[in-house]
Amino acid sequence: MDENNNVPEMDEELDNIIVLNDEDGKEVQFEFLDLVEYDQEEYVILLPVSEEGEEDLGEVVILKVEDTESEDEDSYVSVDDEEVLNAVFEIFKEKFKDEFNFVDED
Repeated sequence: MDENNNVPEMDEELDNIIVLNDEDGKEVQFEFLDLVEYDQEEYVILLPVSEEGEEDLGEVVILKVEDTESEDEDSYVSVDDEEVLNAVFEIFKEKFKDEFNFVDED
């Protein structure tokens, strides 16, 4: 999933909402939760915004931040390394342990 972020200029309530394009070119909204640094790289933690009628699974998406030629834009790239994903998520969980109710799916 290689997308450029596109922050809509709406009202203050949506300041932390970003819109990315999926592999089919469809726009998908995400709530920006955090930016985590791991192994000298940056990763965004995003929560898909569920549309009315859809079940909210509460699963986050972790994407690696890569620079682009434009100073004003970053590119978000999917991460295939489970070890990196788990490490980044553990950092996020520790940082927000008092704000979110995390459920392990073991």
